[in-house]
Amino acid sequence: MDSFVPKPLESAVLLDVQAIACGRQHAALVTKQGEVFSWGEELGGRLGHGVDSDVSHPKFVDGLKNSNVELVACGEYHSCAVTLAGDLYIWGGNTYNFGLLGCGNEATQWVPRKLNGPLEGIHVSSVSCGPWHTAVVTSAGQLFTFGDGTFGVLGHGDRRSVATPREVESLKGLRTMRVACGVWHTAAVVEIMVGSSSSSNCSSGKLFTWGDGDKGCLGHGDKEARLVPTCVATLVEPNFCQVACGQSLTVALTTSGQVYTMGSPVYGQLGNPQADGKLPTRVDGKLMKNFVEELACGAYHVAVLTSRTEVYTWGKGANGRLGHGDTDDRNSPSIVEALKDKQVKGIVCGTSFTAAICLHKWVSGIDQSMCSGCRLPFNFKRKRHNCYNCGLVFCHSCSSKKTLKASMAPNPNKPYRVCDNCLSKLRRSTETDSSIHSALSRRGSVNQGLNEATEKSENSSTRSQAKLGRNFSMESSKEVESISSRRNRKSSSSSTQVSPSANDASKRNAFNNSKSFGSSKKFFSASLPGSRMSPRATTPTPTRSPNELPKLVVDGAGRLNDSLREEVVKLRTQVEELTRKAQLQDVELERTTKQLKEAIAVAEEETAKCKAAKEVIKSLTAQLKDVAERVPVGAARNSNSPSFFTLATLLHALFLLEFLSNSIFPHVMNKIQKDQTAW
Repeated sequence: MDSFVPKPLESAVLLDVQAIACGRQHAALVTKQGEVFSWGEELGGRLGHGVDSDVSHPKFVDGLKNSNVELVACGEYHSCAVTLAGDLYIWGGNTYNFGLLGCGNEATQWVPRKLNGPLEGIHVSSVSCGPWHTAVVTSAGQLFTFGDGTFGVLGHGDRRSVATPREVESLKGLRTMRVACGVWHTAAVVEIMVGSSSSSNCSSGKLFTWGDGDKGCLGHGDKEARLVPTCVATLVEPNFCQVACGQSLTVALTTSGQVYTMGSPVYGQLGNPQADGKLPTRVDGKLMKNFVEELACGAYHVAVLTSRTEVYTWGKGANGRLGHGDTDDRNSPSIVEALKDKQVKGIVCGTSFTAAICLHKWVSGIDQSMCSGCRLPFNFKRKRHNCYNCGLVFCHSCSSKKTLKASMAPNPNKPYRVCDNCLSKLRRSTETDSSIHSALSRRGSVNQGLNEATEKSENSSTRSQAKLGRNFSMESSKEVESISSRRNRKSSSSSTQVSPSANDASKRNAFNNSKSFGSSKKFFSASLPGSRMSPRATTPTPTRSPNELPKLVVDGAGRLNDSLREEVVKLRTQVEELTRKAQLQDVELERTTKQLKEAIAVAEEETAKCKAAKEVIKSLTAQLKDVAERVPVGAARNSNSPSFFTLATLLHALFLLEFLSNSIFPHVMNKIQKDQTAW
């Protein structure tokens, strides 16, 4: 069923959404715990569940359970995920899409698989999926593309398809910040250095487009295809920070909050009734007085998020994708009224639908005269109370119970008042570990209990795990209080609230919510070059005997220890992977340092030779002048005379030395200087 206005996503498990991606008929999201859920129409394994069946509600992708995913991207036939460690996982595809998965073969991938090859040891920061090709941006600003190369959409200077990731040569030396894949064209925001004689150089994001120029979607004023990334000449002044592509449509956002569109105007997706799409046009209208912070683009519609957390949409309205309660097309930005009272944190567009990540918001009880549960009016005896989970207003009898893990609670480890409906949802999600949660709330912090447990480990395996835990907790002990307060604030603004039903899913979510994350953020970012900060952080937790913590483990000791062991194994795998990457980078740094030292030694040697040659040239020049002054004019003309022979020899030597000085030595010095600059 189509939805003409935004409605909450239904799910069988509690979801704390961090990021979401939408394709044509499927979608995927990432929770703040780094887990991936996908749903929609199954086609060639693009959901990643390993089975050929559609999924109507978000389902956990088991193949990524130990990967700490940070963001996801969805194409028409495949999906991608980027982990906190900078690894790229990809799945889906079919035999008709050449090189879509970047692994060199055309076989369908039913479960997520790590993409290596040319990206081995390279830290990936973002990825964009088109229907037939994929673009990858590394943390160093490199751009790799692979897939179907029709119309030159890959940017390699030809129309050939590429089965494995290949760096875009024309952008080497420049830093790619953002990339977006359309159907048959690609756009990127590239950082370049600009400046003048009167001011110092500074970086600025410029818009580059390439591929099929149909309907003017490349912004170059014509419909010609571009085989390599080409800067949009009419937009050299603005500084861009984001870009999105649709069907013959490109949308870009500047750092000053302005939106530019280019391409087909058929459904009004340019956002300007007077625009013909031949050249880039700024979207004005209701966006004139708003600062746009984020944009998204579907096939024929656009959505933007302003600094006031308001969502504006325009373009094709079929299927209710604009969220205005109808299917009408709109050629100028219109605010989505259903999201006006929501705290929107992000927006994403699929081909024909739109998604928004919202925080919960309190409902004011001043203007509400009756209970949201029993529908009885409030009076002197029937007091108003807000539910700490859904934010609605209830009377005392409909919200008399308290529970842990309320989404809007200041402290998720303490019980707060919730309505009866939310109470049943939360109890089902925590019924297996209720005793553990009550013990953790009395202690006030999971970190404290886990750190005490590491000192009481008995067997050898436990001691090795405790050693790993102590290495991590050196960073954690300094930040326990600040991390706890941050977790409380995040928990008070969780994005999605649904009722759990599956036992395994509820156990996983209950345990994830009871763990303390955060200490390894600082460890990873400080230890490894190129690593990034993320809301998802992991702290290795050693196992311990149930008898050592009688107050902490009441009736679920075995289950807790199994979960902790699994967490330690997962963290060990991550540490080994990051350590391996660090070693590769250290080897590369050592090799480059050695090359630099050799280049410096060669430079010093050649400099000394050059100085000596110049001294010889000066000496010979002086001798030549002296001989020339002493040789009579008549004798100089006699080729058989000794004086003439001496003069000719000196001239020949002088010619050779000048040739060496003017051609060979400068060439060597220039090469050495280029090597130093490249290093």
